[in-house]
Amino acid sequence: MERSAQIVRTSVVGIVANVLLAAFKAFVGFVAGSVAIVMDAVNNFSDALSSVITIVGVKLSQRPADHTHPFGYGRVEYFSAILISVIVLSAGVTSLIESVKNIIHPTAPSYTAATLTVIIVAVVVKLLLGWYVKKQGERLKSDALIASGADALFDALITVATLVSAVVMLLWNVSLDGVLGALISLVIIKAGVEMLSSPVNELLGVGIPKELTEQITREVSDFKDVHGVYDLILHNYGPDVMIGSLHVNVYDTMNAHEIHGLTRSISEMMYDKHGIIMTVGVYAIATGENRRAELQKTVMQTLAAHPEIVQVHGFYYFSDERRVSVDVVPDITVSDENKLVSSLTDELQQLLPDVRITIVVDHNYSGS
Repeated sequence: MERSAQIVRTSVVGIVANVLLAAFKAFVGFVAGSVAIVMDAVNNFSDALSSVITIVGVKLSQRPADHTHPFGYGRVEYFSAILISVIVLSAGVTSLIESVKNIIHPTAPSYTAATLTVIIVAVVVKLLLGWYVKKQGERLKSDALIASGADALFDALITVATLVSAVVMLLWNVSLDGVLGALISLVIIKAGVEMLSSPVNELLGVGIPKELTEQITREVSDFKDVHGVYDLILHNYGPDVMIGSLHVNVYDTMNAHEIHGLTRSISEMMYDKHGIIMTVGVYAIATGENRRAELQKTVMQTLAAHPEIVQVHGFYYFSDERRVSVDVVPDITVSDENKLVSSLTDELQQLLPDVRITIVVDHNYSGS
């Protein structure tokens, strides 16, 4: 079953579970004549909203690319996760406000067999539902499902607090509703902020996971004509769409046909294994005994000797201009890149007075 269909199915389970729980609470509430239980049933109907949002989000994300959005609508899923996270945050804030009111103006709650039955059933259902939805979200890499599952788990947590408060009230006639509610509300607010950060970061653009960087570098390096992998960049346009680019080092003895075949093979492998639409650029390694090879050796060794330089690549010699261009990746501790470039240029210029030096500062976007 494809990913979107599994997300929809999981969300439908959430809707059904919340509706059934709401119907049960409403029935018990009407029989027992409890307005509180009936209102709690209405709350469960609203809980199904997060699952509805997830379904709408995944359906919209499946819309095909068009002229306005050439990379598709995959990022809509992140917006649905943000909405659910905001719902969780709102619930936490509302709960905190009510709990503080209860602490300032405490009321003695009354518990009956009907209310305790509803509490126990709600805890069991919400725990199972939250665990199932959250696990499915982690497996399917769906922030919306993860947030929806967490929402159900927090409902269960609040209900457990109610149950504990009920037991304490029945045994010792002490009400802990306000204190427990405030503590749990703070936990929910903290979790809501964390849930919100994940989809927001995806929209802003996060670094490539180190494990994926290492895997891609290793897989591309396994091609026999590749002698280095650089400049790996990935852009996420939803859980199913990634577009990126990288450069590989090849010997300058390869012809255009061979280079075309190599870059094509790498692009096909990236799409087949990772679903990444990858553009592959080429850096040429000078071979043989010639002026270009001598310059490359001098420039690369001189720059690589600097501890503040993490990587050197992209060497090219413009013979007609008598100019060398090279890329350097400075350490993250380097704060003044212009000063670094000036210093490196002066050093190389002294070694190669007859050649003009151009140093390009590159950055590491791969998270490795």
